[in-house]
Amino acid sequence: MTISAPARSRAGLPKWATGFGAQVIAGLLLGLVLGFIARASDAGLPDGGTGPLTGLLTGVGNAYVQLLKLMIPPLIFAAVVTSVANLRKVANAARLAVSTLVWFALTAFFSVLAGIAVALVLQPGVGTSVDPGSAAEPARTGSWLGFLQSIVPANFMGLNASTTADGGVSLSFNVLQLLVISLAIGIAAVKAGKAAEPFLGFTESFLKVIQVVLWWIIRLAPIGTAALIGKAVSTYGWEALGSLGKFVLAIYVGLALVMGVIYPLTLKLNGLPVLGFFRRVWPVTSLGFVTRSSMGVMPVTQRVVERSMGVPREYASFAIPLGATSKMDGCAAVYPAIAAIFVAQFYGIELNLTHYLLIIFVSVIGSAATAGTTGATVMLTLTLSTLGLPLAGVGLLLATEPIIDMGRTATNVTGQALVAAVVAKRAGILDEETWNAAESGHAAADAADDEPADAAVAVSRRA
Repeated sequence: MTISAPARSRAGLPKWATGFGAQVIAGLLLGLVLGFIARASDAGLPDGGTGPLTGLLTGVGNAYVQLLKLMIPPLIFAAVVTSVANLRKVANAARLAVSTLVWFALTAFFSVLAGIAVALVLQPGVGTSVDPGSAAEPARTGSWLGFLQSIVPANFMGLNASTTADGGVSLSFNVLQLLVISLAIGIAAVKAGKAAEPFLGFTESFLKVIQVVLWWIIRLAPIGTAALIGKAVSTYGWEALGSLGKFVLAIYVGLALVMGVIYPLTLKLNGLPVLGFFRRVWPVTSLGFVTRSSMGVMPVTQRVVERSMGVPREYASFAIPLGATSKMDGCAAVYPAIAAIFVAQFYGIELNLTHYLLIIFVSVIGSAATAGTTGATVMLTLTLSTLGLPLAGVGLLLATEPIIDMGRTATNVTGQALVAAVVAKRAGILDEETWNAAESGHAAADAADDEPADAAVAVSRRA
């Protein structure tokens, strides 16, 4: 085997040094610098006020996340309807769906074991100086009926409206409901036969337009990354850790075990290169870290697994939206395990084998029960109520929420991409040409001058 010289940019630098991954890293570093500058300038303001730099970082970061979320409904609808029509080209579609759920459960199982082990070793709730007065029950709690309720669409597009404090109206959407609606319409279009061909043609064309717009938004990721990480540093800093530093450490040790041990072993056992996978998934992981939103990163996740890992669009359009709602090794496995044991240790409640088995059960199965309203806090309430622990313990941990949510989300989105790649590999539908082209970097160089829809392939491959 001969190894060709690395592709170089017009500036004479290696492609890896000017590619998308390098730009995101540069954005992270710039964001850290801007965040510390903003925090220093805010320190002299009265009553905890914020200066113009913090306001700018907040505005730019929020705008970028909003742009990503804007693309989710049209992307899901167009991609799923088109994929259902093309799913006949993929053999054993039902087996793919079952295999996806099985791997969701397997990785969640080992992730929650890692969380339990870390909590038992580090004992974050023992000897903590956290103020008991901060204990408070949350406004929302998880429900075992929530999964069934969230599947049934509230309206045609799964939209929800609520009034804001200033009298305006805020619109949101339920991804799981939108996925169900899109699947139903796609199946109906296939059943309608020839009469539905114009509709399917329009949907496929619409999907290509959405992908071009998505490419434009993805190219803004380094700017969004700088703003989001800068805002996080300026707003929270390290002071937010306070007396819960040991708990935060336990969470990040647990997440590190998942990302550094469980995921690599899963890749190795399924014949996928570990370093190759993490290079490709880097844009997803880094954006998950700074945006703290699996939903917001979902369009990028889908594009990366399709264009950089070779997962067929017909399968990725099902696996990634489903994973974004119910595949959360950070929020639904590591975090509730460590947090539940922290609450038990804080209140001096002895846990037995049954309690630990219940933690595992809720983490593997329960994430689906909070789908549609999924969040780490909601998931924790489901775990605490199942174990019979005080729900007021949730309030003890809220101060660290922004800091640990960054790591949790990065783990979530990485796991979502991992399962899609593993299932595609095991089913024999992973496009190895796409994977190998991303490895060599030649495809990235060849596509650099192409139209945006094609250049987006290069972006994910460079990473």
